[in-house]
Amino acid sequence: MSAEQQPPDSRAGSSEAPPATQGVPPSLKAAILAEAMPYIRRFHGRIVVVKYGGNAMTDEKLKQSFARDVVLLKLVGLNPVVVHGGGPQIEQLLARVGKKGEFVQGMRVTDAETMDIVEMVLAGKVNKEIVELINHAGGRAVGLTGQDGGLIRARRMKIASKDRPDEAIDIGQVGEIEKIDPGIIQTLTANGFIPVIAPIGSGEEGETYNINADVVAGKVAEVLKA
Repeated sequence: MSAEQQPPDSRAGSSEAPPATQGVPPSLKAAILAEAMPYIRRFHGRIVVVKYGGNAMTDEKLKQSFARDVVLLKLVGLNPVVVHGGGPQIEQLLARVGKKGEFVQGMRVTDAETMDIVEMVLAGKVNKEIVELINHAGGRAVGLTGQDGGLIRARRMKIASKDRPDEAIDIGQVGEIEKIDPGIIQTLTANGFIPVIAPIGSGEEGETYNINADVVAGKVAEVLKA
């Protein structure tokens, strides 16, 4: 994608929005700015990876506050990259379709049907909501999954049985990261956009994998030297 092209799949329209600091008294703004200035100077132009968990998305005011904070980071010269989860939201939809979530050693067992629901929730609902919140707060967010631009290459995860360490437990389409290609993130941040990443990876054959959002955030930060 060239710098002149419209970024792919923004997943939300932009709208007029109040400034990120609306409602903050001028005296408090000044105090906050004075305290933050050394850090702003130190990290100006740097990429900052922000992990946004699904449990933090349950309160409307907190969601709006998060979006304003992300926009403020961009306004003061940092380049935020958001990686989000969505566990509670996935559980809600699984319950609605009569499917119970199953976990092995803390990892969600993800058969083909569950993977469809994971993609529907993370890429189709949660990601769009976060993009819209950031855009409404005055930012320019772009929704991505690991499939976009070859961002996250993953392979099927193998978990050793606690009872039989030499045996692997099949937990379905749960992935571990093989490679992060940061190109699309770097292009977007360099052109004023805020990437919002759903933790879905892509395999060699185009299959999709559910990946732990904390792991994705950590690996993205490592590759980008954030």
